[in-house]
Amino acid sequence: MVRTVTQFFKKYITSSPENPDRVSEHSLQIATAALLVEMLRADSEVREEERKAITEIMRSKFNLSEEEIGGMLKFAEEEVRRATGYFEFTSLINKGLAYDQKVSIIEHLWEVSFSDAAVDKHEEHMVRKIAGLIHVDHKDFIEAKLRVRKRLPGK
Repeated sequence: MVRTVTQFFKKYITSSPENPDRVSEHSLQIATAALLVEMLRADSEVREEERKAITEIMRSKFNLSEEEIGGMLKFAEEEVRRATGYFEFTSLINKGLAYDQKVSIIEHLWEVSFSDAAVDKHEEHMVRKIAGLIHVDHKDFIEAKLRVRKRLPGK
């Protein structure tokens, strides 16, 4: 598992060679997408609605190629039963994104969580954990959840 994460990290998430302290936009998008994919694992049950939500977010918000989307989903499926850390991804997000962009990530995590119309306690825990790791205030964590819930049909 560690080797798989390391290979993925090296392939998709790198700093700019000219400026190692600057994280590329593409790397930030992949790091964000990786967290979204991890939502598939949060409740130990991969649902098609969650997969579709992630694919749509990655396509519309991050302009990832079909190959990258497929690679991310494959990565999640291979690791679905194994625990992984989030440090590689959250550290890049903390280094490269502004606060409002971090709040958007939390909102996207809620979108995946709500995509099957049932927020599992493990999914909520994961969103809360990621919010803490990327330094999003509790107030903004809750407001992001409420914004997503308000957009649901029948709410």
